[in-house]
Amino acid sequence: QVQLVESGGGLVQAGGSLRLSCAASGRTFSNYAMGWFRQAPGTEREFLARISRSGSNTAYADSVKGRFTISRDNAKNTVYLQINSLKPEDTAVYYCAADRRGWSSDPGKYDYWGQGTQVTVSS
Repeated sequence: QVQLVESGGGLVQAGGSLRLSCAASGRTFSNYAMGWFRQAPGTEREFLARISRSGSNTAYADSVKGRFTISRDNAKNTVYLQINSLKPEDTAVYYCAADRRGWSSDPGKYDYWGQGTQVTVSS
């Protein structure tokens, strides 16, 4: 089992920035590729970014490329999502997830999920 706890969400004005954190405990963190997703009310969970086990490879959804940056610190068992130039349409619950088999943009491929952190962007 891997336990994931997100933090860093909140209310921010459009144009601002946030850094979300996801702290992992349980199994060896570096054995898992990690991803960030978000879900707004009435929508499906949306892939945002993923990072390989070592952190050497990353990938992003086209919709967030250039504004979002995923990173990880395996010594701290933490993955981060830096979000810049926030827009009202970024309002959602943001989730991190762990994938023990590989790395994917399909939320169904992920094994463990955090409880989410709310990001609200005011115009």
